[in-house]
Order: sequence, then C-alpha cells, then structure tokens
Amino acid sequence: MAVKIRLARGGAKKVSYYRVVVADARAPRDGDFIEKVGTYNPLLKKDDENRVTFKKDRIEYWLGQGAQPTERVIKFIQAAGIKLPSSIEKKVAAKVKGQVKRPSKKELKNTAS
Repeated sequence: MAVKIRLARGGAKKVSYYRVVVADARAPRDGDFIEKVGTYNPLLKKDDENRVTFKKDRIEYWLGQGAQPTERVIKFIQAAGIKLPSSIEKKVAAKVKGQVKRPSKKELKNTAS
C-alpha cells in the first residue's frame, strides 16, 4: 500500500484550514486517512508559530516507514527542522536543479540593447 503525507482541506468557503494527514495514495483528498499528524492554517501570518504544527515523532515514524510527502508538505517539514530520508532529499534536489529560471522577453531585449 502506497502511503502519502499530504494536506486534507477543511473549513468553510474562503476560510480554508488544512490537516496534515497520512493517507493511502488512492484515497480522495478529503477522504479517509490513517492518522492526523499536524495542521496548517494559511490564514495566520507567516511568522505565527501556530500556522503549521506537527507531531514530530509521528512524522519521523511515517517517513521511516516509507511514506512519501507531497511537495508542499516537504517544504513544511524542512522549515520545521525535521530530517528527511536521503531518498526524498535526492528527489527534492533533482527537482530544484531542473527548475532553471529562464529570462523573460523584457530581460532578453534589455540585454540585447
């Protein structure tokens, strides 16, 4: 069974609130999940300590069991200071390396002048 660590949306319209959950990869976004391991409230300020909360020991446990976090959850985990397994770090590094910023048409025109 493929397991993912991802966000499940809650809250009302225009007032979003997310739970960080461990779920079967085939389950729908807001469907059944195995365990709730944190929360994310995008309405709070970016420097607020309650914007993203984790159960650190459970995140580490599930990463050790082979659960694959989504891109957004990887960013949250890294910001929280939780160590990712080397296999996931390699995937993140390869993705960042592949995202080379191309100059815009304006920049190209300015450098040509």
